[in-house]
Amino acid sequence: MASRRNTSFTLIPNQKYRRSNRRSSYFSNTRDSDFQPLSTLGNFKALPLEIFLIILRYLSVKDISMLSMVSKTVSQRIINYISTSSGSKRLLLQDFHNLELPGGRQDSTILEHYRSLDIWLMTDSLGLLFKRCTLLLPTKERLKYIHKILAEVSCFKFNGCAAPMQCLGLPCYGMFLQTLTAGWDELECHRVYNFLCELSNLSRKMQTVVCSKPGGARKLELRIRLFCRNVLLDHWTHRSDSAFWLTRILKPWPMVNQARLLYIIFGPISPQDGQVVWQKMIEDPTDDSSLKDLADAIKLLYDTGTKEWTADDVISLVDELSVVPREWLLENNARLLILSGNNICFTFMASKAVNGRAIDLARLMVFLALVCEKELYCMDWAVKMMQKVCNVFSTPVERNNFLQSVANAFACVIMEMMQSIMSDEKTKAWRNSLTCPRS
Repeated sequence: MASRRNTSFTLIPNQKYRRSNRRSSYFSNTRDSDFQPLSTLGNFKALPLEIFLIILRYLSVKDISMLSMVSKTVSQRIINYISTSSGSKRLLLQDFHNLELPGGRQDSTILEHYRSLDIWLMTDSLGLLFKRCTLLLPTKERLKYIHKILAEVSCFKFNGCAAPMQCLGLPCYGMFLQTLTAGWDELECHRVYNFLCELSNLSRKMQTVVCSKPGGARKLELRIRLFCRNVLLDHWTHRSDSAFWLTRILKPWPMVNQARLLYIIFGPISPQDGQVVWQKMIEDPTDDSSLKDLADAIKLLYDTGTKEWTADDVISLVDELSVVPREWLLENNARLLILSGNNICFTFMASKAVNGRAIDLARLMVFLALVCEKELYCMDWAVKMMQKVCNVFSTPVERNNFLQSVANAFACVIMEMMQSIMSDEKTKAWRNSLTCPRS
């Protein structure tokens, strides 16, 4: 039976035909001038520049940022618009002190405005997306352009605002920086930090405070704290980014100055004027709220796996911090270790055990237990921590000596507490005797 052929397909022609040299009717009627490239302004070419600028007034910041990516020419026109007084006045908010805006808008409205404003400002003359622009332009030139635009806003400057505690300028500038550097590699971010330091003379200002007596330059300490927290540290989504910028701040300095800067930036402050309280840790027991920021900063350096910070570096920094400006109360030191987490707490105590500081370690262990009791933490945690520390000692003799030191430390602390209570009672009795009427 003969096979049936499928004739529904197009057959390859047997006869070859020569291609015609003649143009089709469409191409034959098209002039060469019609193949010239279209204007990069598109339909905006027919509009005078004044009309184009009027249109920009009706667009939101996000819409302008999208329009800037249309072409190089459109982007350049928008950049020119930004540089005009009318454009900067409209797009760069100047009032950073009115926390509640008309119409019930809160301070978050300003922050969100600058979050979108970042996208708009991150367009250059090539009309590319911000992340692509950073690949094509030198970082230094990019930063110069941004600085030129933002220099008109005094609240973005290190000393630009007369009331920095009531100002949202630096937080907005920090949001701008976050969006500006998103996706940049570490080398470019290094250049950004160096540019900011040069612009604000930050390194020289830090040198002044670390070389001065604690509290000797209170206003400058406050300015450094606000600039570092609001511009460089507080707006990052990923902890690794925060660790990068904190490393840039601390690493150029020796360990003793690192501890001083860490206390200035994250230490307890006065609720009245926001200035750093240097005597907080050495005079009276404090609470968790005064130490939380310091503990979070320490965990940031320890947990993010930054190559520039080893475990020994972080433990040495904690040890140095505990004597800023003078030796802390052991209760405050123990509270900081508890807030810093199990790993840092154990590593810190194990370091003391290895270095033969068993007596200091025993007293610290006692105050860890006291903080747990005071704050109603699970005492089982303190017991397990002590068991882990005991395993660090290499011989039974060292371990027994440590346990005896813990017992002695408990006895000493109990006696001190009893003496304090009795002294208070005697003082009260004496005061009462002075106020009793004579017979």
